[in-house]
Amino acid sequence: MLNRFLVALVGAGILLGSSACAPARVPAPRLLQLESTMPPVCTPPATAQLRTILYFGLARPAGTITEQEWQTFVRHEVTPRFPEGLTVWEVDGQWRGTDGRIVEERSKVLLLVHPDTPTAREAILSLIQHYKQAFEQESVLWETSPVCAVF
Repeated sequence: MLNRFLVALVGAGILLGSSACAPARVPAPRLLQLESTMPPVCTPPATAQLRTILYFGLARPAGTITEQEWQTFVRHEVTPRFPEGLTVWEVDGQWRGTDGRIVEERSKVLLLVHPDTPTAREAILSLIQHYKQAFEQESVLWETSPVCAVF
């Protein structure tokens, strides 16, 4: 509750201890880290894991990434790094490019459940870098959250 109150104060621009006579200043926006770094408390047989979701756009300057190219990427790049399992589905997505334009495109979503280890983080970074280079992508969206899982 205190964290929510502090976030509300910071979000409203209220500064404790400031003088009422001071000239009005708009504080620079700041990002606040509110999530706990503690893993979730899981009931056995579940264990604390991370759920990572990666969003891969299928459009590129020279056309579209084919289903065969995607399957080859999964077989040669994803599966060797995450042999325990994965889930993929195709979606319609939209994002703002670096040029400011809104881009709509088909995308693949890759879901991984894995331990929170440096090896797993390095594998994810490697996947993203490989995909961006191989398919001329500006970015791959990476989303991670703590979960309890049973394998």
